[in-house]
Amino acid sequence: MSRVAKRPVALPKGVEFDLEGRVATVKGTKGSLSLRLHEDLTVAREGDELLVKAARANRETPSAVGGTTRALLANMVEGVTNGFERRLELVGVGYRAQVQGRNLNLTLGFSHPVSYPVPEDITVETPSQTEVIVRGADKQKVGQVAAEIRGFRPPEPYKGKGVRYAGERIAMKEAKKK
Repeated sequence: MSRVAKRPVALPKGVEFDLEGRVATVKGTKGSLSLRLHEDLTVAREGDELLVKAARANRETPSAVGGTTRALLANMVEGVTNGFERRLELVGVGYRAQVQGRNLNLTLGFSHPVSYPVPEDITVETPSQTEVIVRGADKQKVGQVAAEIRGFRPPEPYKGKGVRYAGERIAMKEAKKK
C-alpha cells in the first residue's frame, strides 16, 4: 500500500459510513455520496476512522489504487460535512451572470445569451453580476460544472477577457507591433 493509503480518514460527528458489498456510502448534513471500491481493496472502520487495506496480498494491484481510494473517501467525508466551492469571475465589458431557477444565464459578448442548466446536487449563486459561486458536496462535480461554465468563454491572453477562476493568473501576451 502507498503512504497515502496508510493514513486513516477521520469521521467527524454526524457523518455516517456504510459499506454494502463493494459500494461505500458516506452520509452527512450536506448530502450522501457513494463510491464503488476496487475488488482488491477493503475499507475497515475502526472507531471514528476509516482504513483502506488490501483485500489480497498480491503484487498485481498497484499501490496507487489504495491511495486514490483513500483520497476519494477523504473528499467524500469533507464534502458531506463542509462542501466544496469554486468561484468564477467574469472579466469583460458587458459580461454578466444571473441565476433564474435552475438555469445560469450568461452574457459573454456573443450574439446570443448562454443558458446553462445547473445539475442536481449543485447550487450556483451570483452575488454580483460578474461573480459566480458553484457549491456542492461532490468535489468532482463542482469542478466539472465550474470548468463547463469557464469553457463558454475561456480567458484570452491579449486583454484577459473571459470567464476565469478566482485568483487565476492569466499569462498576458504583448500585442503585435508594427
